[in-house]
Amino acid sequence: MHEVMAKAILSSNNGMNIYRGCLHGCIYCDARSDCYQMHHAFEDIEVKSNAAKLLEESLKRKRRKCMIGTGAMTDPYIPLELELKNTRKCLELIDQYGFGVAIHTKSACILRDLDVLKSINQKSKCVVQMTLTTFDEALCKILEPNVSTTKERFEVLKILRDNGIKTVVWLSPLLPFINDTKENVERVLNYCIEAKTYGIICFGMGLTLRNGNREYFYQKLEKHFPGLKERYIKTYGNSYEINSPNNKELMELFHQTCKKHQIVSDVNALFSYLHQYEDKQYEQLMLKL
Repeated sequence: MHEVMAKAILSSNNGMNIYRGCLHGCIYCDARSDCYQMHHAFEDIEVKSNAAKLLEESLKRKRRKCMIGTGAMTDPYIPLELELKNTRKCLELIDQYGFGVAIHTKSACILRDLDVLKSINQKSKCVVQMTLTTFDEALCKILEPNVSTTKERFEVLKILRDNGIKTVVWLSPLLPFINDTKENVERVLNYCIEAKTYGIICFGMGLTLRNGNREYFYQKLEKHFPGLKERYIKTYGNSYEINSPNNKELMELFHQTCKKHQIVSDVNALFSYLHQYEDKQYEQLMLKL
């Protein structure tokens, strides 16, 4: 790891990345792409040591409360977080100043901060986003080697459900010829149903590959799935969008299941929900009047 003093922490749409780089080792990671202009080794985590200070200054300046997002590029619960607690410090500030939060992770370590998440949710809105791609635990450890397994993430979803915190699952990516099967999708969806997930984000059954992450992905295919790299190259060439041959069938299954169980599956509606601030204290006050 290396520390930097960042100049700013919030993006124009109120998203933040407290860290840059990752040790999760997910073989399909888009954040490795060259377009993000990361000028250091991906596994050499960049720590924004003044993240909490910058966030507090930004929250103080805001005229209107809003949702603060984190986890879009780097998981806020990488192993370093357990030692540094920068994510927790930022969550405590979000809670202190009455903002909402939409946080995205693949780690059961988020439960360490359940007390803060519940406090935020009592005043405003807390939404936890969790990626689920693979029901098979052995396959999960190949595709996402250094994060909580799918079963562990499922247990987190249920705990959040029981504590009144809404969850949104990212069903992405589905890797052609690996986990793009009806059985896998059905079993992941069953997890979502049991956990009473508010919504599921799915852009399609497939993944994206571009310079930077394509090379890493193919390297891992050669190691774990001999011969599959050549099949990808023959089928997709250098395409950015890599759609599963089963995309149509699996997307129909996905939408039918979500409709049956009243799970929101419209991507635009879900992104709107993630950015929509709620002031529960004001609503409770109005009900008393």
